[in-house]
Amino acid sequence: MAVPKGRVSKSKRDKRKAQSWKIATPTLVPCSKCGELMMPHRVCKSCGSYNKKVILDVE
Repeated sequence: MAVPKGRVSKSKRDKRKAQSWKIATPTLVPCSKCGELMMPHRVCKSCGSYNKKVILDVE
């Protein structure tokens, strides 16, 4: 037979749920071509390159 899970107190439950609403700051790394801060694994918005290769023409 299945056994019911143990009761979780309100404080324990609320402490666990309180962590989900926080907004984490995004990770930023310098672009390998221009040095501008950008999110990793994405095309750089300032120079349009990814992994030292030009992907977009940015004027």
